[in-house]
Amino acid sequence: MTYEPQVNDYVKWKNGVEGWVYFKCEEYITIEHSVRPKDELNYLACSIHKNDRLLVICYHQQYDELEYIDSRKTIHQTHRISFIVNPNL
Repeated sequence: MTYEPQVNDYVKWKNGVEGWVYFKCEEYITIEHSVRPKDELNYLACSIHKNDRLLVICYHQQYDELEYIDSRKTIHQTHRISFIVNPNL
């Protein structure tokens, strides 16, 4: 069975792109590859969003090229969190 990506999943694509699934519809998903703060001029021109995002489209027929890594509970989590488990605790 092919992995079915969901918004807020962190994925790696075999072409080297990795990031959070930002949007999903029947035909494709977008992967948030990078985020950077807008400069002041761009923010003043459109203050709805504080950041510029580079989104990459992955079409449904390419989902088998994705590897699920992790999920986040909220869109405000921008980095993956790794935990080291100490078996002696």
